[in-house]
Amino acid sequence: MIYDFNADDIFEMAEQMERNGINFYTTAAESVSDDDAKSLLLEFADMEREHEKIFSEMRKKLSSDEKQSTVFDPEGDAAHYLRALADTRVFFDKKIDVSSLENILKDAIQAEKDSIVFYLGMKEAVPQDLGKGRLDNIIKEEMGHIRMLSGKLVEIKR
Repeated sequence: MIYDFNADDIFEMAEQMERNGINFYTTAAESVSDDDAKSLLLEFADMEREHEKIFSEMRKKLSSDEKQSTVFDPEGDAAHYLRALADTRVFFDKKIDVSSLENILKDAIQAEKDSIVFYLGMKEAVPQDLGKGRLDNIIKEEMGHIRMLSGKLVEIKR
């Protein structure tokens, strides 16, 4: 089955990927003993929660055209597929190197880069009239994550 995604589909995936990010950071925070590192990681988990809310709000503002389904799907298989796609692309269940805050931040930066690559690829699967341009907002948010994480990484290496 050929499936064109719409902006609503992509925002649904973005929200799921943010929830996966929350799990990533909370799991990492539970694994470290340093209180400052734990606090920082929980702060990043809170940022992921905030981004999930931002994406949810963006999703609510989509036009009916941008939410229009592109396939007949009475069983809701597309939603299951989207969830699975989001769950396996970025911040998926993987072993986090918690040997140092530096390694955790490097893993997080890589996950954020992966998310940007994912969204850039998804842009090709969203027709212009179904909200292709909306993906730029998601990509900008993820780029902001990389800037923050990179800043913290540079800070702790000093």
